[in-house]
Amino acid sequence: MIAATIAPRGTCGQLLAAALDGRWRPVASLQLLAEVDDVLARPKFRRWLTLDEATRFVHNLRELSDVISDPPPPTTARCADPDDEYLLTLASVAPGIRALVSGDHHLTDLTDVNPPVVTPAEFLARLSAR
Repeated sequence: MIAATIAPRGTCGQLLAAALDGRWRPVASLQLLAEVDDVLARPKFRRWLTLDEATRFVHNLRELSDVISDPPPPTTARCADPDDEYLLTLASVAPGIRALVSGDHHLTDLTDVNPPVVTPAEFLARLSAR
C-alpha cells in the first residue's frame, strides 16, 4: 500500500484501485496500520504526499480494510527480518486469507509458508484472471 502512494498508476496503485472497486478486501491489524503511518510520516515521503495526505491515506486504508486484532508474538522465526514475522503470523490467523501480498524479499523468498507470500504483480494477475 505504501508503494501505491508513490506510484498510483503502478502495480500497487492498481491493487489499491481494485480494492476500492470491491474486487478484494485488504486485512490489517492496528500494528500494521501504525507501521504504514510511521513509514509515510518519514520526511522522504514528502515528495509524494503531504503529512496530512499521509494521515488521510492511513485513515482511508483503515476504513477500506478488515481490521483484526494484532497477532500474538510469533513463537518461531521463519523470516530473515524479525520485524516482518508479525506479518506472517497475521496472515496465518486472519480468517479467509489466501495470500500475503508483499514486495519485500525477506517475505517473498519464503517458500514453505501458509498462506503463501505473493508479489503485488502476482496478486494483480490473480485478480485479473478472475
